[in-house]
Amino acid sequence: MRRINVGIIGAGRIGLLHANNIIKSNLLSLQAIADINIDHLMESEWQDKVTMITTNVNDIFNHPNIDAVFICSSTNTHVEYIERAAIAGKHIFCEKPISFNLKETKHALKIVKEKGVKFQSGFNRRYDVHFRKVFESVRENKVGEPHIVKISSRDPSPPTEEYVKHSGGLFMDMTIHDFDMARYLMNSEVIEVSAKAANLVDPMFSKYKDVDTAIITLTFENGALAVIDNSRQAVYGYDQRIEVFGSSGVVSADNELQSNLQISTNRGTILDNPKHFFLERYKEAYVEEINCFARSLLDNLPVSCTGVDGYKAELLAHAANISLQTKAAVKLSELELVEKNVEVL
Repeated sequence: MRRINVGIIGAGRIGLLHANNIIKSNLLSLQAIADINIDHLMESEWQDKVTMITTNVNDIFNHPNIDAVFICSSTNTHVEYIERAAIAGKHIFCEKPISFNLKETKHALKIVKEKGVKFQSGFNRRYDVHFRKVFESVRENKVGEPHIVKISSRDPSPPTEEYVKHSGGLFMDMTIHDFDMARYLMNSEVIEVSAKAANLVDPMFSKYKDVDTAIITLTFENGALAVIDNSRQAVYGYDQRIEVFGSSGVVSADNELQSNLQISTNRGTILDNPKHFFLERYKEAYVEEINCFARSLLDNLPVSCTGVDGYKAELLAHAANISLQTKAAVKLSELELVEKNVEVL
């Protein structure tokens, strides 16, 4: 069976997660890893797992046998690497967000389109088996016409200050997954965004004009609504739940627990806590995500999460930031006009 030859740019946590999954895939073959710092890869098992480990990204763009590039480096490098990969004729998988700048994102995607390569945005939650079943239930009209989407996404503990400095803020770093999920479930475009947020977890976030707690409401073209709530600290674990309420019923997916242990006594019932973090909760989703990308290349199928999907989630993140600053709902049709007068985080 033919495999897609892959080069990865970025050997941090997410890059090496994808690298391990690529090695285990029967659809992909890992040819190279590039990063500005490769000390943690040298004299390790990675030297046996991958043919090339390099600090020069040109080694990937110029490699004649590499079919696709996984861009897992810092967000400020994404646009450059997307454009260079497209010009080199290589398909692209890019972690979210595509960039922090809407114009730069649009320009990069324009080059991707012009060069005729495939591009998949890295929104792994679409590939979670539970969320996928909610999506399928909505598409199969099992709950009728969707009226309300509810999404809760709460991290078990705050990220480091160094991470927060470069994250782009809560909406761009964290809620962006929920923006994509809301669009995915509703199958309608958002026309208005309203955000309320606060600093309730750690004053460190306010140093970087960031927030740690938020509620966002979305209004869709079809009139339906979505409510997203986020927190940087859920002391009981990684809280990931979705619900779609419709004209004929409701479908929901609850948390995956650390175990299915259940203790029932006359004092009540005790269940285990949710899994601790995204690496556990979405382990299988990350595997399916890259294999889905590989199948789209091998069988020349449309990618399942496009560059346009990435752009629109990014657009919603910008709208949420503007709504928070202006204390008003933001219509997406007016976003470009508002951006001229309001600083976007």
